Amino acid sequence: MRAETQNIVDEIRQAISLLRRHFDWDQAIKRLDYLNMRAEDGNLWNDPQEAQKLMRERQSLDDSIKAIKGLSQALDDNIGLIEMGEEEGDADIISEAETAIRSLAGEIRARQIESLLSGEADQNDTYLEVHAGAGGTESQDWANMLLRMYTRWAERRRFKVEVLEVHDGEEAGIKSATLLIKGHNAYGWLKTESGVHRLVRISPYDSNARRHTSFSSIWVYPVVDDSIEIDVSESDVRIDTYRSSGAGGQHVNTTDSAVRITHIATGIAVACQAERSQHKNKAKAWEMLRSRLYEEELKKREAIANATESAKTDIGWGHQIRSYVLQPYQLVKDLRTGVESTSPSDVLDGDLDDFMEASLSQRIEGGAGQAVADLD
Repeated sequence: MRAETQNIVDEIRQAISLLRRHFDWDQAIKRLDYLNMRAEDGNLWNDPQEAQKLMRERQSLDDSIKAIKGLSQALDDNIGLIEMGEEEGDADIISEAETAIRSLAGEIRARQIESLLSGEADQNDTYLEVHAGAGGTESQDWANMLLRMYTRWAERRRFKVEVLEVHDGEEAGIKSATLLIKGHNAYGWLKTESGVHRLVRISPYDSNARRHTSFSSIWVYPVVDDSIEIDVSESDVRIDTYRSSGAGGQHVNTTDSAVRITHIATGIAVACQAERSQHKNKAKAWEMLRSRLYEEELKKREAIANATESAKTDIGWGHQIRSYVLQPYQLVKDLRTGVESTSPSDVLDGDLDDFMEASLSQRIEGGAGQAVADLD
């Protein structure tokens, strides 16, 4: 076998091994057997909601297992064809098998990306919060740039974006904002974006045209399904009302329609001012709080210590997950994976998939990876 083909074969085998590890292969087989047994139970559909949930899990697990088995079998078959072609001196058989193996590499790449989005809440819609760090106008303008970046990313995927809450900066930009992003796997794609984001540029607000460093943070948490019970009552929270800020009609800006709910035990706070009605804003804020508390539980169960902790730390130096440098050179660098882009304008216009795929892959492969040096 040619060295180039052997390298591709080795990469495919390694990818299949990672997929099996990710699915916890032996447990996945046992789980599928159990789900198949449940599917044959005549009483299953007495609870239609539970039955639909079980059947969706069964179909998803069955598809994944069959796909991995099929990839492994196809690889073995084409290796066998190459060996046969080499023995018989048939260059056509060898060429066809090598082409098939290269095609398999593309298929397994697609399967890997799909497997990255198989977490408990990955298919859910998601909330995304932006918070400006210390630094006044500079950080507030950077927060607004991040808000636009994630909005453009969502639009590229044809996700629906709703602005739930915005606090404008005094001179420019925003102090904070909350988006609701609706689409298949919205949370799965965005969940590793939580953290502090650092910008280096020549400030448009500095008359001396000096270089400034700004920080803002992103917090991502899933919209929870109605079937998920989150035990929280009004006695566990503090509810505040206030006047909405930002664009809006006379009613929006002159009544206390905005609502903030703070969970006393954890300090988690959410706010909504998207609706004219205080009642509707309060209902949405309760949904957001349940989602945040659920996300806390997900972190514990998945034992991912560094996934979203940075929003609890200072929004400043030493906590950033990604740096965006616009001056004196052009580069965006993820400090968890080392992935880089030499086109910050494209990244800030929503071209984020490479960064997301790399950080999701790092979770599957295990650990936080090696330390990556930040940009100057």
